[in-house]
Amino acid sequence: MRLVSLCTIVSRILGLLRDQAMGAIFGAGPLLDAFTVAFRLPNLARVLLGEGALTTAFLPVFMEELHERGRDSAARLTWAVFFCLTGVLCTLILVAEGVLLTITQCFDLGPESRLLCNLTAYLLPYVLMICLAAQVGAVLNALGRFLWPALVPSILNLVWLIAMWKVVPLWSDEISRIYATAACVVIGGGLQLLFPLPILFASGFGYRRDWREALGSVRRIAMTMLPVILGLSITQLNAVLDSFVAWGFTRPETHSASNWFSDISSYPLPEGTATALYLGQRLYQFPLGVFGVALGTVLFPLLTSHAQRGETDKLRADLSLGIRLVLAIGLPASAGLMLIAHPLSTAFFEYGRFDAEAAHQTGTMIAAYSSGVWAYCGLLILQRGFYAIGDRLTPMYLGMAAMLGNLILDLTLIWPFGGKGLAFSTALIAAVQCAATVRLLQLKIGPMHWQEIGRTGVKTLFATGVMSILCLMMFAVLDGTNFGSGRFVRLGLPLLVGVVGFLIMARLIRLDEPWQILAGRHPKNADKSIPDPAATAD
Repeated sequence: MRLVSLCTIVSRILGLLRDQAMGAIFGAGPLLDAFTVAFRLPNLARVLLGEGALTTAFLPVFMEELHERGRDSAARLTWAVFFCLTGVLCTLILVAEGVLLTITQCFDLGPESRLLCNLTAYLLPYVLMICLAAQVGAVLNALGRFLWPALVPSILNLVWLIAMWKVVPLWSDEISRIYATAACVVIGGGLQLLFPLPILFASGFGYRRDWREALGSVRRIAMTMLPVILGLSITQLNAVLDSFVAWGFTRPETHSASNWFSDISSYPLPEGTATALYLGQRLYQFPLGVFGVALGTVLFPLLTSHAQRGETDKLRADLSLGIRLVLAIGLPASAGLMLIAHPLSTAFFEYGRFDAEAAHQTGTMIAAYSSGVWAYCGLLILQRGFYAIGDRLTPMYLGMAAMLGNLILDLTLIWPFGGKGLAFSTALIAAVQCAATVRLLQLKIGPMHWQEIGRTGVKTLFATGVMSILCLMMFAVLDGTNFGSGRFVRLGLPLLVGVVGFLIMARLIRLDEPWQILAGRHPKNADKSIPDPAATAD
């Protein structure tokens, strides 16, 4: 897990740099609002297939083929899924492009709406590239090769940064620049697909002409994909829903027939809300991607193996360990991000055309979303418990209820609280969904090890409290001195003091889980036939 987490950290840092560059060049306004909303669809596909549903549905069938029928059968399945996925996605993209073209030609759209449709059309081909790259990555993960799939997200961020530095400045007007950025994103997606293919071939999974023989297994995967997608994607779908609500209820620059309200002043949200939401989501997803996704990626093969062998006691032990790790990292991550939200936003985004007001708005979103980091991470682990035992419907039903609840809260909270109401609604719904998931999962597999979980939770809350006090004290010290005037000083010192204080307190009260993560230790009850990713990855 350490290697996956390290690669994810690199990718997230590059992603922050690219978002910083976007804000500095375009500012927090209608142009960047439209781009962030348009990028939601391909980015959602990346999250669903790259970090969730495809791997979850594909992995059990692939492992069955590999272990029971050999590598040739597994290779046929790999290429059958690849070509079927290509055909389905190409069809969907062409249909979506046609719908967008019809909308722009047949309706009297305002400039913001037309820009949104055009940027979405530009970015749709990226969906094909990243989904196919995710499928190749799922195969490599199943073979214990975690490094190369973990490096794929960094490719897009590198291409994007190079584009902002060398390509985008070639145009003088902002509209051309934003379209050039969209084109470079698609090019980056193509490179993301090409990068892991040689590794797949080198692993003995080159092209198989007889891939059609595996179409029956592809149908099995397809039948499980939809409920898995709905189950795993609710947090991301809620974030997308937040962005569309933000864009739809943002006060436009000019009045047009496509505006929602007859009076522009009736709109509850100011310009830049969709951008602030997007950047806030990017920051809270940092610990989610570094820890939650990495832990889920590594833990799921283990859960599946125990479930297939009927080892329910080991399954419960693994999930209980996952909950303890989530508490030990998720709770301090939530508290820490809430404390440093505004200095973090200022340090990373207040450059160029991204002014202090936009940075403050973004910091508010970071704090609101961060209150639910522990719940977002917990859902990634708990839902995989259902999938390991073959139950794909329960997470789907819970997710659909959560999405409906989030929409109701979105449309309710934007009026008294503005944009931060959208972020708080997502965090609150995630917490409720996490609690419900634990309850229903226990009905399937029996009670978790709550005594151990409770001890970890109490110790983590105590250490998190100490961390929070130290951070607040450090802010107070910096406010009273000229030394704290630098933006990175005001961010870095409280962060460093808080993290060190948390780790020291964890050592003193014998909170072992953070050290277990840092040491990359294999779960005590793990099946030794499953390779330790920290030891076997490329």
